[in-house]
Amino acid sequence: MKYQFGSGTVSDVLDVLALTPEFENVICADIIGNRLAGRNSSILVARYEAKPVGFKVGYELPDGQFYSWLGGVIPEHRQMKVASQLRLLQESWAVGNGFNSIKVKSMNQFPAMLQMLIASGYQICGYENNGSIAESKIEFIKFLQPQ
Repeated sequence: MKYQFGSGTVSDVLDVLALTPEFENVICADIIGNRLAGRNSSILVARYEAKPVGFKVGYELPDGQFYSWLGGVIPEHRQMKVASQLRLLQESWAVGNGFNSIKVKSMNQFPAMLQMLIASGYQICGYENNGSIAESKIEFIKFLQPQ
């Protein structure tokens, strides 16, 4: 069985979050709904055997840039390039919807994500000090080329 990638729902995101230890149940449907309300947004999901195993959620920022807000992959599927495929799909979606750049934030405590972003052409453009090195956020941007 192969992975399938496409649009998803808040329910799909919650299913993956429940099996993704990094999130510790801090994100609920209301938080997602409130964040996306009234914005041009995208929920992309990876499925394996019809079950959601990964996701990427993003939305338009007030300055017209796209913000890749939230993403996760169930640990058992992380070595299968699911996050990379979702990133590519999100970038394609952003270009198709008129965006010329994507911003994303990550933390030092997620080195695999930092490495993937840098290897994929994202550049560091900011730093958000949250009181500790592990909890502080590194901001990235990638300028997109129309396809």
